[in-house]
Amino acid sequence: MNNTNRLLLLSSAVLIAFAGCGKPTETGSSSSQTQSGASDANSEKPKLAYVTNGIDPFWNPAAAGARAAAKEFNAECEVLMPAKGIVDQNRIIETLLARGIDGIAISPIDAKNQVGVINEACERAHVITHDSDAPDSKRLCFVGMNNYSAGRAAGKLVKEAMPNGGKVMIFVGRLEQLNAQQRRQGVIDELIDRPVQSLSSITYDPPGKVLEGGAFTVLDTRTDNFDYARAKANAEDAITSQPDLGCMIGLFAYNAPMCKEAVKEAGKTKSIKIVSFDEQDSTLQGIIDGDIYGTVSQQPYLYGYHSVRILAALKRGDQSAVPKEGFHEVEIREVRKENVKEFWAELKKLHAP
Repeated sequence: MNNTNRLLLLSSAVLIAFAGCGKPTETGSSSSQTQSGASDANSEKPKLAYVTNGIDPFWNPAAAGARAAAKEFNAECEVLMPAKGIVDQNRIIETLLARGIDGIAISPIDAKNQVGVINEACERAHVITHDSDAPDSKRLCFVGMNNYSAGRAAGKLVKEAMPNGGKVMIFVGRLEQLNAQQRRQGVIDELIDRPVQSLSSITYDPPGKVLEGGAFTVLDTRTDNFDYARAKANAEDAITSQPDLGCMIGLFAYNAPMCKEAVKEAGKTKSIKIVSFDEQDSTLQGIIDGDIYGTVSQQPYLYGYHSVRILAALKRGDQSAVPKEGFHEVEIREVRKENVKEFWAELKKLHAP
């Protein structure tokens, strides 16, 4: 059964997390925060929820991280994956509030249009964002990577794969999400040799406009709204309509694997390079096989882990768990052929039950 069929069989998933795995090695969890959670075994368990922006294999390691933190910090945590976009996500949040949830970590689907929903949740529970931020809301902090910097890192991978430059196209699920906007702009700015922008005041290029600078031309940005079949069709159309296309850049976890399938079927694996985000098995195998040049991993396991760690501490009155300036940054990992096997082995070990 392919990934598309599996997704069609899924509905809004609710995983109640009690069993976990090992503690991550990333720094950022102080001894005082650990003591405020795991050592107080007799205290009432915080009731927490980790809400994603959709159903995708990307979220599996994040769920594993949430389970590990729930076990370590003596909490209950549900992982909820909305199947029907923003309406479903808002419904999930409202249901959690009605049940008296203590804390929610949300990956907003459309931050600008969800400020009201998030602010209402903030009045009734501890609320943070993860993966994609809603900086105009009253959320307490954001857990994730610097998406603009990550986009520039992906742009550098493209430059490595295409040292002489050329024409590229960007593929993404949707551009309503702030993380997608920031990643896309980082890629564009890096490829056409613009100065680095401040994360708090990014100027965004509108989609649909050809952008040129230096040795590169960014032809277009294609969206698919998390529809795998459409994602592959977008890639196929790009290959057909742009015979001199040199690179396809996937901003969401499934985009590069869909591009890989289209490129292989078109017999253009030697002429079209692929650069990815995240660490799907198909992406990592593609790097090993030479079908994908490299990927930028945002370590989603740590998104789940630190989100639950922070929320559990807040429920117990530990305000020191909130990071400075409201941003707990998870470092990115750049994966290429020379380090992909080591990286994959680390992932398997970290995510093992």
